[in-house]
Amino acid sequence: MALSPIPSVGFVAPGYELIRDAFETVIADDVSSGAGLSIRRDGEIVVDLAGGVADARTNLPWTLATPSVIFSSTKGIMSVLIARLVRDGLLDYDRPVADYWPEFASHGKGHITVSDALAHRAGLSAPVVDWTVDDMLDWNRATTLLAEQEPLWDPGTAWSYHAITHGWLAGELVRRVTGSLPGDYLRDLVTSPLRVDAWIGLPPEFTGDVAHMTVGKTLQKLTQQQSEQFRSGESVWPYRALTLGGALPIGLVGPDDGFNRADLQASQIPGAGGIATAHALATIWSAVVTDTDGVRLLDDSTIAAAAAVQSHGAPFFPSPAPWPRWGRGFQLDSDARHYLGESSIGHDGAGGQVAFADVENRIGFAFLTNRMEAIDDRATRIIDAVHRVLADQA
Repeated sequence: MALSPIPSVGFVAPGYELIRDAFETVIADDVSSGAGLSIRRDGEIVVDLAGGVADARTNLPWTLATPSVIFSSTKGIMSVLIARLVRDGLLDYDRPVADYWPEFASHGKGHITVSDALAHRAGLSAPVVDWTVDDMLDWNRATTLLAEQEPLWDPGTAWSYHAITHGWLAGELVRRVTGSLPGDYLRDLVTSPLRVDAWIGLPPEFTGDVAHMTVGKTLQKLTQQQSEQFRSGESVWPYRALTLGGALPIGLVGPDDGFNRADLQASQIPGAGGIATAHALATIWSAVVTDTDGVRLLDDSTIAAAAAVQSHGAPFFPSPAPWPRWGRGFQLDSDARHYLGESSIGHDGAGGQVAFADVENRIGFAFLTNRMEAIDDRATRIIDAVHRVLADQA
């Protein structure tokens, strides 16, 4: 029997009601969790919705102002920051990382380009030594560990997803050329001009406001399988990529663990630790492709260079198809993650988070949820509704 939609709060522009209907059906999947959805087109808000529960422990409702951990959608924001530095002439995708970060050249890594690092081709997807939470919280310690590590494969010849380490690779490039940590650069370049709530490193005044993340049934089943495979000697490196050898739980969160911890949320962990409202994320992605509240972050030629396909097909460490496609940090439309088509750039995040921009339709999109699943079509169902709305309007 079909579930009854759960009413949402917020705004929907005329002609976009089908998207609201899809969102309300999605949040009816589990009444103990919640979600936020925001869409801008031509810089204007056309959908801004929230519904369900932000914290099942207190029954706190999810509102338009609820911030949530965005996990790997943080990589999309980092890719915007890097692309802006390329546009401004401070970085070059084709130059070696070591040109900006000399210590990175150790153990034969001197030829790894900025593009390789962004496209998951650096061979540093997982640590060789076990990391601790303290290592994650110490920026200099984390980047030193990566600079000192020998690659797991010949860099540039193959790709494998750098689930957490990607953020420090991109983030240290930002720090080396700007003098600012990525969260500070994000604030100055993006969130302050746009006046939105998104952070890499949650300010103390917002501690306690973040949606409480929970692990859903399909993710519980997957993490149990991954743990068993790790213990049996299978799939060692993908497991270590997610856990950093023990610093994080395999599901990335526990009731009071992983990215539900206040100290991790406050720290700058730009591979997976960003926090934002759906409204903020949609606004940022809108500003990537069109003037939004007086801000345009990237021009079309910069986007085209950043979106050029760098990695696709089977990864170095085997995983089942379908596989994603990567530009220079940006996740592109693929069978693994459908956006609106070839003109979309963005990044999804663990458990169901999806945020992207579409150049052709001048759209910024963000869907966030606190019930994390491994088998999950919630955002896809909403994106399908966006497709139908665009087709009807055309």
